[in-house]
This record gives sequence, structure tokens and C-alpha cells, in this order.
Amino acid sequence: MEASVTLDDIKTLSPLVLAHVGDAYFHLYVRTRLLQVTHNITRLHDLSAQIVSAPAQAKTYHAIEELLTDEERDTFRRGRNAKSHAPHKATVNEYHASTGFEALLGELFLRKNFTRLEEICELAFKEALTWRT
Repeated sequence: MEASVTLDDIKTLSPLVLAHVGDAYFHLYVRTRLLQVTHNITRLHDLSAQIVSAPAQAKTYHAIEELLTDEERDTFRRGRNAKSHAPHKATVNEYHASTGFEALLGELFLRKNFTRLEEICELAFKEALTWRT
């Protein structure tokens, strides 16, 4: 039995729930894409940890922000403004921007807009590869 989320359900979901889904999707996307970079498990872990970290996601979002639609920016803002607590490895601003980015991905996933979801993830992935350490 397939569980389905309607558009009305998506509009009422907490942005933190959207971010939860978006975080899971982005982790899987990055790990899968990194297989084209290396098959070394230690390197895969290190690279994926860098790319999906809150500071990296915040930096990546700001680099691709101008390519987003107004509706996508609105979803980002909802996520960014959600009440949450930053972990020790990120500033409050980085963590909130990261949450907004993940909320955007989560909403696109739940709306089944997979074409746009992949476009944004690919932009973010390529951007992250340009400045990662």
C-alpha cells in the first residue's frame, strides 16, 4: 500500500518535517553522485559529510538562490524561519539556511517534482564540488 501526501497536506506540514524529508533525499543524492568521484569508502564518507553539512548547504543555497523561483524561495524562507536549534558545528545562520534548503528539497520531493528536485540537487552538488576541501 502506497502512502500518499496530498498538496493540501504538504501546505500544512511543518517546514521542519519538509526539512527532515529533504535532508534524507539530499544525503542519498550526494552519496549516489559521489560514486562517480570515488569508490573509496573513507573518501566517500568524508566528501559526503562535507557536502551535506549545515555550513556547506547554507553556502550552496546562497550560490544557487538566484536560479530559484519565487515559490521555491518562499519555501526556503519558511524552513529558514522555523524554530530550531543549531548544532555546535554550525552558526545559527548556517543552520537556519541549511534547514531552509532541506525544506525546499523536501517539498519538491513530496510534490513529486522530481525533475526540478534533481536540477536543484545537481546544481548544489556541482557548486559544493567547486569549493570543498
